[in-house]
Amino acid sequence: MWRRGIVLAAVAVLLALLLSFHSRLPNRIGNVGSLSETFLPWSGLAVPVLLVLALVRRSTTALAAVVLPLALWLNMFGGLLTDKSRPGGDLTVLTHNVNAQNPDPDATARDVAAAGADIVALEELPEDQAPRYARDLAAAYPYHSVQGTVGLWSRYPLHGVRPVDIRMGWTRAMRAAVSTPHGQVAVYVAHLPSVRVKFDAGFTAGQRDRAADALGRAIAGETLHSVVLLGDLNGTMNDRALASVTSQMRSTQGAAGNGMGFSWPASFPMARIDQIMVKGIEPRSSWTLPRTGSDHLPVAARLQLP
Repeated sequence: MWRRGIVLAAVAVLLALLLSFHSRLPNRIGNVGSLSETFLPWSGLAVPVLLVLALVRRSTTALAAVVLPLALWLNMFGGLLTDKSRPGGDLTVLTHNVNAQNPDPDATARDVAAAGADIVALEELPEDQAPRYARDLAAAYPYHSVQGTVGLWSRYPLHGVRPVDIRMGWTRAMRAAVSTPHGQVAVYVAHLPSVRVKFDAGFTAGQRDRAADALGRAIAGETLHSVVLLGDLNGTMNDRALASVTSQMRSTQGAAGNGMGFSWPASFPMARIDQIMVKGIEPRSSWTLPRTGSDHLPVAARLQLP
């Protein structure tokens, strides 16, 4: 009984090692570390498979070994399976990568407006479509600014609007101070560079990583106490390459969401790369919205300002 299932036990131990030491996987070769961290929650699917195979083999050794990755996965991601949302909050924010190839931007703008958020961030705005979004959102949001390919719409006045240099050569990030009834909030909107998985180069993310570092430095230098980051970061909270941002901010989904909150791709969401993060603010709830004409899902959060 103890000798059966040695191979299954070895696989379970390897999975446990991946969960325990994913941060030690090197990024020098094809950014394999970041690639594994992007889809790390999906490693949990291997646990029930190993469990069934261990039962079929009637292997006590394999069953004991499967407990290791199961316990580790629950410790890392089990909290995301519960509903941590709470009532209350005085500011609702929303971010959406609208997709430059969106076949119906007017419908997407109407869907965004119907969500009823106080502050809306849009990413991947083509120059020729930005006026259409501005027109469609004008009734709900009297204040707005578009900087490069990102934009911010607000029910409350905007001040100190400026682009944020994330070392890309063109503008894909911005900052504005929003004067809410509960005080000023610094809102950052960012669309970090895309990553690619290539057969000959692995997980190519160098430009994304440099942009994340620049964004992290900009947020660290913010003088306002309450800070919100909205955008498509092309990375998850587990991705070490975003540490310059994630180390100083909280994910609203992790703190007050219900479930994993995957946002991409919209047809079958597998990762949460669209993020709402806060500093000096208490998240009360966080959720994804129904699909629009984009390949990303919109994500929203309800916040309690100090």
